[in-house]
Amino acid sequence: MVWGFLFLIAAGTLLLSLPISVRPGGDNGLLTALFTTTSALCVVGLVVVDTGTNWSTFGHVVILLMIMVGGMGFMAAATLILVLAGKRIGLRQRLLIQESLGQPRAGGVVSLIIQGVAIALAVECLCALVLAARFIPDFGWGHGLWMSIFHSISAFNNAGFDLFGDFRSLTAYTDDVLISLVIAVSVLFGGLGFIVLVELCTGRSLRKLSLHSKVVLATTAILLALSVPFIFLVEYSHSFAHLSGAGKAVASFFQAVTARSAGFSTTPTGDLHPATLFFTIGLMFIGGGPSSVAGGIKVTTFAILVLLVWSLFRGRSDVDVARRRIPHHLVVKAVSLALIIGFLIMLVAAILCITEEADPLTILFEATSAVGIVGLSMGLTPYLSPVGKLLIIVCMFIGRLGPLTVALALTYHHKKYRLRYPEEQVLFG
Repeated sequence: MVWGFLFLIAAGTLLLSLPISVRPGGDNGLLTALFTTTSALCVVGLVVVDTGTNWSTFGHVVILLMIMVGGMGFMAAATLILVLAGKRIGLRQRLLIQESLGQPRAGGVVSLIIQGVAIALAVECLCALVLAARFIPDFGWGHGLWMSIFHSISAFNNAGFDLFGDFRSLTAYTDDVLISLVIAVSVLFGGLGFIVLVELCTGRSLRKLSLHSKVVLATTAILLALSVPFIFLVEYSHSFAHLSGAGKAVASFFQAVTARSAGFSTTPTGDLHPATLFFTIGLMFIGGGPSSVAGGIKVTTFAILVLLVWSLFRGRSDVDVARRRIPHHLVVKAVSLALIIGFLIMLVAAILCITEEADPLTILFEATSAVGIVGLSMGLTPYLSPVGKLLIIVCMFIGRLGPLTVALALTYHHKKYRLRYPEEQVLFG
């Protein structure tokens, strides 16, 4: 997977470096092309040049293809190509797909990908049709239809790329209920993950859903239930002061959804209250569902950490949920992943504090957005130094593949230790 992503990044960088990819007077230098390709393939949305005005139609098509491949994942995209070509998927390929999707078994992974891609296309087509009702009157038939298709794919894949120009994202549609809800719902669906979407769309009742789907749906609902009122109350008389009551509610919902994975914004991120920005950093750290286009530590990891703390308060050694026990190795993996990503964000923020001229909150926000592959920015990205751009590129790459995946890929020898040392207590508190 690591080498596959690196190959695609190299290919996308080469294509965006071509003169046909950029508008007259635009910037398609090697570093700009590399940054844009990595951001698109890792479905982040951070950009150093404005997507709508810098790149030509050919460049937009290249970016959109990178978003689609990155959203599916390298292994899923390769599997789909082999299936369409009539090739047989062997056991080795199935095991790789199983690992990339985080599935417990290799059986059924190919059908899972096919069903997931079919659902993704259906949601994207429906989203594009609804967006066309707004964009065609605004931009005309040809350009309006292209805008609808581009933004529907960008939304479902949680990419956050837009073509409106001047780094505006969706700020021109802040009080447009239809646009805001359609984009937010599409982002939400894309952040749930293939497994949850397939189970929901195949007609399973809530009781018959797998434990994984129940945890993802429950945690997502709880995060939204906490986030929307918080943002609504904090921004009521601040950045949402000019909106109607319904507009404030919709803007709060949109911000709560997009903060966890998407990178779209209907309100300029820099205009938000510092309390909302800190809260958004927490949401970006958590991210979306496993096997999805979202980043972060994932909602299941966050749920396991919360359940672990709750179990300790109750004096229990097992982590239980819905009358099921979470395996110990998954609890250890959740703690490890949270620590790795947290440490990575702190390290990146510390380096950016040296290389960039910005306040600590802006830098912490940028670092979390890059590692969590969210794409929200307080305006620092276009002004990053070359060192800062390269650092953010590495962060986006690691954030998309996952720190544990990258660490395992770089580990050539795995030793099994049979020696166990005697126990000794250490003090806490």
